Amino acid sequence: MFFDKNVETMPRSELERLQLERLQRQVGICYEKSPLYRKKLDKAGVTPDKIKTLADLQRLPFTLKDDFRDNYPFGMFTVPLKKILRLHASSGTTGKPTVVGYTRFDLDMWSDCVARLITAVGARDDDMAQIAFGYGLFTGALGLHYALEKIGASIIPISSGQTEKQVMLMHDFGTTVLVSTPSYALHIGEVAEAMGVSGELKLRLGLFGSEGCTAEMREQIERSLNLFATDNYGMSEILGPGVSGECHLRCGLHFNEDHFLPEIINPETGEVLPEGERGELVLTTLTKEGLPVLRYRTRDITRLTYEKCQCGRTHARMDKTTGRTDDMLKIRGVNVFPSQIESVIMTFTQIAPHYEIVVDRDGSHDTLEVKVELIDGSVLESFAQLEALRAQIRHNLRTVLGLDIKVSLVEPKSLQRHVGKAKRVVDRR
Repeated sequence: MFFDKNVETMPRSELERLQLERLQRQVGICYEKSPLYRKKLDKAGVTPDKIKTLADLQRLPFTLKDDFRDNYPFGMFTVPLKKILRLHASSGTTGKPTVVGYTRFDLDMWSDCVARLITAVGARDDDMAQIAFGYGLFTGALGLHYALEKIGASIIPISSGQTEKQVMLMHDFGTTVLVSTPSYALHIGEVAEAMGVSGELKLRLGLFGSEGCTAEMREQIERSLNLFATDNYGMSEILGPGVSGECHLRCGLHFNEDHFLPEIINPETGEVLPEGERGELVLTTLTKEGLPVLRYRTRDITRLTYEKCQCGRTHARMDKTTGRTDDMLKIRGVNVFPSQIESVIMTFTQIAPHYEIVVDRDGSHDTLEVKVELIDGSVLESFAQLEALRAQIRHNLRTVLGLDIKVSLVEPKSLQRHVGKAKRVVDRR
C-alpha cells in the first residue's frame, strides 16, 4: 500500500532536515527570481540567509489569492515561459483567473504525489478508473489521470456530465474506481438506481475531491454506490490534487510533507497555532520549480497532527476541512458554515442529499433559508407529516447552529444537480 515507502515512512528528524534544506532553497529562488517575493521579503526584513530553522518559516510573509490575480497571467512564474509545459487556471468567477504553470519536473512531481495518495487508499494496477471530473483548465482531472496511469490503472476519461452515459459505461466497462466530486457521485448513484443497474456495478473505490464532504454525505455515497469513499485535498495555486489524502484507515489526510510544508494559523491574527488546534491552513511549496509559493493562505479550516499513523506513514495529517473562512456566513451575529447544515440534513432518511442555502435580507436583518428535497413526494399531500418533518429538521439545525432558520421542503428532483463543484449557497443580499 506504499508508492514510495522510504519517503512516506521517513523518520521525523530526517524529514525535517530535508524540509529545511528545501525551504532554504525555495526562499532563495523566490528572492532571486520573483519580483513579487523580493518585494514582500524585503518589506518583511527577511533575506534567504535568515532562514536557519523551520521555525523561521513564521518570519515569511503570507501569499494571498489576490497576489495571483494582481500578477495575472504569468507574473508569479520563476522560470522562463518556454520551460512551462502546461498551464492551468481557476474558473475566474470572481474576476481574473489564477494562472499556474508546470515545468517538466513539476509534472513528474505532481503525478508522483497523487500516485502516493491513491496507492495509500488502495488503487491498483488492475483497476478500471472512470474520471468524471471536467477536463480542461481545472487541475483535478489531469492530476488524477496521470497518477492513475503511473500506477498502471486503465483510464476512462469521460469527463463530467452525460450522467446516463456515465452509468452505462460504468456498467459495461466494469469500472472499479470513480473519480468525481462528492455531489456528482450522489447524482450518479441516483441515476444508476433509476436505470435499474445500481446493484450490478463493480465499483469498489471512490477518489473524491474539489469540494467538501461531510462524514454524513460520505455515508450516503457509500450506500448509494457500494464503494469505499475517500478524500484527497489540493488546490491549483499549490499544485492541484496531491497535496494530501487519506490512507485506507481514513484517520486524517496525509500530507506529502517532503513537498509541502503545512501550518495552522489564527485566521484573524495570523498567529501560528500549536499542534491540534483548529484554524486556517497555510501551505508552502518546497520543490515547485515553475511557481513556488510561500505561506499561501488557503482559507480552509482544519487542524494538524504529527503523530505517526497506524498505517506506518510519518508525515503530518490534517482533518477533513470543516469549511472556509470566506464561505462562512454571519447571520444575526452567528457564524454558520454550510458543512454544519449538511451534517444535519444528511441524518434524515426522508430527504434526499441535495440542498440549497438561501441568504437574504429583510430590512436590516439577514435571513437564512434551507431548501431540502423530499425523497417521497407523497409527503407533500399530508400537512401533518410535512410539518412534523419540517419541525424536526428545524429543531436539529437550531441545536447545532444556535440559530432558528427557515426550512422549506420541496418536491423530489426539483433542486439543481451538480456535475462539477456544487454551489450550495445563494446569497441575495
